Amino acid sequence: MLDLLVVATHPDDAELSVGGILAKAVEEGLQVGILDLTTGEPTPRGSDETRRKETAAATAALGVQYRENLGLPNRKLQADLDARRELTNAFRRLRPRLILAPWEEDVHPDHVQASRLCDDARFWAKLSRSDLDGEPYWPPGMFYYLSVHLRIHPQASVVVDISEHIDKKLAAVACYESQGLAKEAGTFPNPYDDIRDRARYWGWSIRTAYAEPLLAREEVRVDTMQALMAGI
Repeated sequence: MLDLLVVATHPDDAELSVGGILAKAVEEGLQVGILDLTTGEPTPRGSDETRRKETAAATAALGVQYRENLGLPNRKLQADLDARRELTNAFRRLRPRLILAPWEEDVHPDHVQASRLCDDARFWAKLSRSDLDGEPYWPPGMFYYLSVHLRIHPQASVVVDISEHIDKKLAAVACYESQGLAKEAGTFPNPYDDIRDRARYWGWSIRTAYAEPLLAREEVRVDTMQALMAGI
């Protein structure tokens, strides 16, 4: 049973969007996993073998305990019944307490389909009297992260301080050299700069150094006033 499961459309999406949250969760002793839906290939400078090596290096950089790739078709991802079954079975097997899924608004069709697929599979996971694998399970929590090509600014529901984990996030991101994410001296701004500076912006929004945003469809529960005041 995982405490936290990040569902990523492509390898590198988790590191780009919530790499700091992943590192923070691992440091706090949580059982953390990443479920990549596709290989992310083909890409102009990548290959299946290269992407596997980069993914393994990034996973090690974050200290994440579990990672799996469902092998769904890149560039052709669909939130259809077959894909829903694959993801539902994974949810039932891994039984995460909290799922982080891609946000639904983007121009990348795979990201849009992945977001819908996560919602559908979460619902299916609780069904009884079915031909699905394993026992019914309703993942208690789901938040959404920003993995978007659009230059938009959705209102965050929660912003997580990753100030002490920004270096691990950037080290994991830099593992994906084939995707142009290595720190490239002499060019500014490059993708590496953009990733760091977006984290700096979200940190500014909560009066800290670096942070990552999450979105929720439902209200976020707070049980104690101490927990509420901790975010002030």
